[in-house]
Amino acid sequence: MNNDAHDESRSTIRTFAAASFLNDFGSDTIYPVWPFFVTSLGANKEMLGLIDGLGEALVSISQAVSGYLSDRFRKRKVFIWLGYLFGAVSRAGYALSVAWPQLIPCRILDRAGKMRGSPRDAMVADASTDQNRGRNFGLLRSMDNLGAVFGIIFCMAFLHLGYSTLFMIAAVPSLLAVALVISKIHEKPVAEGKIFKGLSFQRLDRNFTVYLILNALFSLASFSYSFLMLYAIEGGVPQVMTPLLYLLFTLMASLLSLPFGRLSDSLGRRTVLALSFVLWGAVCGILLIERSVATMVGAFALYGTHKAALEPVQKALVSELCPADLRASTLGGFQMVVGLCALPSSFLAGFLWDRVSPILPLVVSLVLTALATALLVFVQQPREMHS
Repeated sequence: MNNDAHDESRSTIRTFAAASFLNDFGSDTIYPVWPFFVTSLGANKEMLGLIDGLGEALVSISQAVSGYLSDRFRKRKVFIWLGYLFGAVSRAGYALSVAWPQLIPCRILDRAGKMRGSPRDAMVADASTDQNRGRNFGLLRSMDNLGAVFGIIFCMAFLHLGYSTLFMIAAVPSLLAVALVISKIHEKPVAEGKIFKGLSFQRLDRNFTVYLILNALFSLASFSYSFLMLYAIEGGVPQVMTPLLYLLFTLMASLLSLPFGRLSDSLGRRTVLALSFVLWGAVCGILLIERSVATMVGAFALYGTHKAALEPVQKALVSELCPADLRASTLGGFQMVVGLCALPSSFLAGFLWDRVSPILPLVVSLVLTALATALLVFVQQPREMHS
């Protein structure tokens, strides 16, 4: 890579990191109080699980569609800035909602905004090498979570303004992210003769198939953070203090995403991914054994560490297990499968909590996590295959 290309790659990564910071500042102004906002509008835990799960499923579909179209037309940028714009508009919709059913179309728009993910991740992968891909995805996640830290602090400082005012303000950072992407990201023209022929599963090997299955299992295991918040309330944490737990989780994820990304560059993606699964199992184990204020602090710290290890490595390995010209499509397809599994995961967690016991979602999660970890043994990363 020559100096000009290297500088352009660094500029691309830094611009996406800044845009991610801004967008997550806005979204995480909302997330710490989201479950309480939804239930304040009359939704029960099953409906909360349904709305959260529906949101994650729509994330997956939007990323699959945008990934395919991005490869098909060799256009990335338009999907990215439109995604940030959708996020801004949806937050204004939340601010104007007065009953929980009104949240559903806003949630659909919000999660559809995640269509930015696959094209952006493909651009990050293309701007990286095997030696720094984990680091670059780690930097992106680190800035995501740093934005979340500032968003949570803002939420806590200005919660007294009320949900509507707070959510309307939360739309502003994403509008700034739109402007940043439009002005700073430059796409290269497609080389003559480069024609996209569609996503062919024949070009995705057994390694990728096993990797997809185990991540789908883990997605079924990992219910949404809203339930961790509810476990915290059950453990005696005052509702007004729950944003502090969310702050702890995002701070840990922000601090550790880049180190875990770098670690995966040196030790291998599978090792760090396995560690992330073990950390999620530890979170569930803590909640099974004891739910007190002290143990909830430990559980949320571990949850942030788990996310820091999981998210950069997941995407880096997907981008390495597929052909380079299919990266956006494959990343989108991967997110679709994983995200669709989030719908039954969160709904099942809410159903089991309401109808049987709060303990049962944790037991089911531990079993599925163990299966996913066992399957990871059968996945070889590309460097191992060609060494």
